Amino acid sequence: MNTNEKIRLGIIGAGNIANVHITMFKQLPAEVDIVAVTDSYNPLAQMRAAEYNIPKCYMTSEELIHDPDIDAVVICVPNQWHAPLAVQALRAGKHVLLEKPMAIDVPSAREIVKAQRETGKVLMIPHQMRWEWLPLQVKEQVDKGALGQIYNAKVGWLRRKGIPGWGTWFTKQEESGGGPLIDIGVHMLDLAFFFMGDVKPVSVYGATYAEFGPKKRGIGNWGTPNWNGTFNVEDLATAMIKMDNGSTLTIDVSWAAHMDTDSKQFVHLMGSDGGASIRGTEGKLLTETFERATEVELITPANDEGGRIRLSRHFIECIREGKEPTTSAMSGFTNNLILDAIYRSSQTGHEVILDWSL
Repeated sequence: MNTNEKIRLGIIGAGNIANVHITMFKQLPAEVDIVAVTDSYNPLAQMRAAEYNIPKCYMTSEELIHDPDIDAVVICVPNQWHAPLAVQALRAGKHVLLEKPMAIDVPSAREIVKAQRETGKVLMIPHQMRWEWLPLQVKEQVDKGALGQIYNAKVGWLRRKGIPGWGTWFTKQEESGGGPLIDIGVHMLDLAFFFMGDVKPVSVYGATYAEFGPKKRGIGNWGTPNWNGTFNVEDLATAMIKMDNGSTLTIDVSWAAHMDTDSKQFVHLMGSDGGASIRGTEGKLLTETFERATEVELITPANDEGGRIRLSRHFIECIREGKEPTTSAMSGFTNNLILDAIYRSSQTGHEVILDWSL
């Protein structure tokens, strides 16, 4: 496309996360025009269109996807519709920014990878955490070799009381694909592989539990509960992932748990020459100097523009320059492969060897 032209975006799904994406892209007026929006609940789409002066409001996603004046779409719908809409959009010649998780399961993820490879269009998963300044600072030190080889990493996000939308699609296996593991755990997997670099996971051992949801306890403040609905997902998951170079990754996530937790996401990287720790918006580098443990606090700049705007700009750059996003279809496939393996390991009680076939 002409690099002087604006990217014309269509928004599929008009809920809370769509609102976030719209506000971010609105901060890039020289690069992007949001030209259309749709939602299965049309009044919501109409509200967004009026709120943000979006000229077209479609009744269906199919109409929006086949609009020849749209270059790219942002897909912000429940998990079960990620793959069908992404594949349809890619095959219609659109670039795609697809909310996490990339797909509800591995077979669906494979379809997305195939469609992306066949069409050559940009497919990006918007994992905003890796675009925050703190992870970027840690990544800079990792790339410089300050940590040496990262041989073990621990990541997680343990909420004490945070089950979202009890009884809605969030807590229905057939619509969400799972509970906190696929909801917030996928963010922590992405962040771990961002730091660990060019490693390939080969096996997984994990377990999941549902001790709160079935009792209608541990309810958070996200979403409106449907007390006549269903809860058939986990509310806590734990796992170990082994890599092809011998390194290991452990992950612990929960929507609800009886534990002393600040409910902030955490990352601990253990390297041969140094380490790094992140908890929420605080982080530090750790090493040993003159036989003494030393550490350096990492400080986020006061004028930081924010990770989501950097993420949005990266998507536009990838479209303009024809380059692969840092969170590509294959990174999404990797996450889905691990997520499915953790659920399967929990069901069987055995380690699962990952199948990388496409």
